[in-house]
Amino acid sequence: MLNRIFRSTKRWISNSSQNALEEAYQKALVIKKMEEEHFNGQKIDLKNSTYGDRVFSYFEEELKSNLQIINIKINQFKTSKSVHHFLDNTLTSNNHNNIREIDYQKDLILERLNFIDEIINKYNSNYYDTSLQLVKSEKPNHKSQKNPSITNKNNSPNNLEPSIETVSDKASVLPRSFLRTLDRIKQEIDPKSAEIEQDVINKFRKSRYKTAISVKFLLLLIIIPLLVHNLSKITLGTIFVDPYFAKHEQIVFINQDLEEEALIELKTFEENLNLRSLIGLSPHLSEEEKEAKIKEKAEEIAHNYRNESSNAVKNIFADLLSFGSFTIILILSKRELLILKSFIDETIYGLSDSAKAFLIILFTDMFVGFHSPHGWEVILESITRHFGLPENRDFNFLFIATFPVILDTVLKYWIFRYLNRISPSAVATYKNMNES
Repeated sequence: MLNRIFRSTKRWISNSSQNALEEAYQKALVIKKMEEEHFNGQKIDLKNSTYGDRVFSYFEEELKSNLQIINIKINQFKTSKSVHHFLDNTLTSNNHNNIREIDYQKDLILERLNFIDEIINKYNSNYYDTSLQLVKSEKPNHKSQKNPSITNKNNSPNNLEPSIETVSDKASVLPRSFLRTLDRIKQEIDPKSAEIEQDVINKFRKSRYKTAISVKFLLLLIIIPLLVHNLSKITLGTIFVDPYFAKHEQIVFINQDLEEEALIELKTFEENLNLRSLIGLSPHLSEEEKEAKIKEKAEEIAHNYRNESSNAVKNIFADLLSFGSFTIILILSKRELLILKSFIDETIYGLSDSAKAFLIILFTDMFVGFHSPHGWEVILESITRHFGLPENRDFNFLFIATFPVILDTVLKYWIFRYLNRISPSAVATYKNMNES
């Protein structure tokens, strides 16, 4: 029975890896077909195009989409193959009749991987690692233009990361607005207007691509952990937690706070029965009838708190898996993180001074202001109840007394260290709004 399950799992994983490779191969064929039909068999590039900007933008987006799908499917293929090899080592078979078929599959896999490599290697410098270029400073380097060898050296994949620069990393003696004005005047009187127009178009394309990648990545960071949390909570609850609580009916409360709440609720119900009977809102009940109603209510309360206890246990495992999926996404998406950091920097530092000051005041008043302890207390109580932990008032008071102070110190250091350099006028506006 166990061997049959292993074989079925191996077969499913093998089919999954083959399907992933087949999809990547089909997308590579689509790119090859675009090259042959619209770019005379050459690389999809503006230099090889006879179309206008709008048509080329369409081909460019199709290329990026296909390359991203190829990247995802190749990673899926590698993962499935690794799991398949692990199961091969776990479950050895003495059947050697399929050696020719395995050799044929290996030859087919190598042939398709070579074809995929031939396609994507053409675009490694422009599209496959385009995220690192998107977060680089867009200020032209005139020295590198004079020496093409230096330009090629600096643009090599090994030297991309050290040159990454975002808005928060820039600092200058003169105000940035003054420097931007000088650059704009210089560009407007530059005789090479056609090149400037092309640079503007390229910057717009990069900005649009950066925004799309950042929004998609943020949605993934939110949606995938939520899906993992809900699915794992349902699965683990059905397989492990619910059967365990069904077998151990004596487990009703997982902490003393829940038991005290249940006692208060039952006592309130009993007092309510007596009150309604005394003031004539309900008929007089005998001791047996009253005891039956109280017993029925006690069973209802026990059922509700047993469900709450089991939900707390489910939340622990579901949150761990959700956090694990979130961490895996961050580890596997380093280039998207670079793009997102650049996008957030440009968005925040691109706000007006009044907007920056408003957001800072809103954040500080909400999390470190006079009324923030009440909010932190509600958050801590919700977290402890979510995990089924008993409430610890001493820990809550200690946390409220220290964490907002640390947060306020970090915020002030950020204002002094970074914002004061990059946008002094925003700091001045913040001080005026805060003092008024």
